Amino acid sequence: MKSIINQEKFIAMLHDGMSLMVGGFLTNGTPEGLIDLVVQSNVKNLTIIGNDGGYPDKGVGRLVANNQVAKVIASHIGTNPVIGTLMQEQKIEVELVPQGTLAERIRAFGAGLGGVLTPTGLDTMVEEGKQILEVEGQKYILELALGADMALIGGAIADSYGNLKYNKTMRNFNPIMATACKIVVCEPRRIIDEIDPEDVITPHPFVDYILVGEYSE
Repeated sequence: MKSIINQEKFIAMLHDGMSLMVGGFLTNGTPEGLIDLVVQSNVKNLTIIGNDGGYPDKGVGRLVANNQVAKVIASHIGTNPVIGTLMQEQKIEVELVPQGTLAERIRAFGAGLGGVLTPTGLDTMVEEGKQILEVEGQKYILELALGADMALIGGAIADSYGNLKYNKTMRNFNPIMATACKIVVCEPRRIIDEIDPEDVITPHPFVDYILVGEYSE
């Protein structure tokens, strides 16, 4: 069986200033049990990387509301007005990244690439401070690969080996984040004996720990 982690061991792996990738799309596929434990740990100055800022009372928004987050890297924060207020008050740093670019930066890190070239954001504030390269007459922004200390993965069905498949649209950002972090912790929806190899989305070598919590079936 893949390493089953208890709550105490998971909290012991957290530390101030670490970067966390959190799967999910508007909290669909976000591991709420792992978020509970990060809140409980009260670690500070976190960098949170995700598709969005969640909601004030759900997903990564709970970490923001608990004053644990120094920086958010996301494609949008509109569902969480708390982040917008803190950003305007200069109490939190927000890096907004076009959604496709965010996914490709994470994917690039997992593939061992230095970054990706994209025309998205040219002649806008997105290109500020970034290198512009020209390829066959076309300009591109060089977007650097993006990794993190730990990935928190949700929305998955796990087997005893640690392979993962995902519950429908909960697949979203979870698979690519599992490839781009030093430590990967999954909170599965449920655990079965074995997943058909044809259905495996995240192979077990990418998964370090599994936590079974109150949100698991």
